[in-house]
Amino acid sequence: MSMTIHVDIVSAEASIYSGLAEMVYAPGEIGELGIAPRHAPLVTRLKPGEIRVDTGKEELDFFISGGILEIQPHVVTVLADTAIRADDLDEAKALKAKKRAEDALADKASDIDFAKAQAELAEAAAQLQAISRLRKTR
Repeated sequence: MSMTIHVDIVSAEASIYSGLAEMVYAPGEIGELGIAPRHAPLVTRLKPGEIRVDTGKEELDFFISGGILEIQPHVVTVLADTAIRADDLDEAKALKAKKRAEDALADKASDIDFAKAQAELAEAAAQLQAISRLRKTR
């Protein structure tokens, strides 16, 4: 039997996933992290993107809009602002959000919060990337 690590993915609304994994991949703020059992303790910020949980039998995909990752040798905890099972992502909604953010950034005359518009654009782009990756793997 291979070694496993316990994974908890939690959003502000609910617990999204709790179970064992052989490997976890997360979008760290400065690059993707690969987390195996007995990983060194670490706390880092997460950017919008995909969390992949390899259980050994299947790979589960989740989309997060950002958050905090805490790693202990036998436990990985993802505290996400928003977390969605990748199968539940809505491509049309993500495309609409991306277009809305791009339009807001392009309109220099409007009184908008550029940081918020950029964050919304990054989140929509990450959702579309997750959807694209899922299509390729299926």
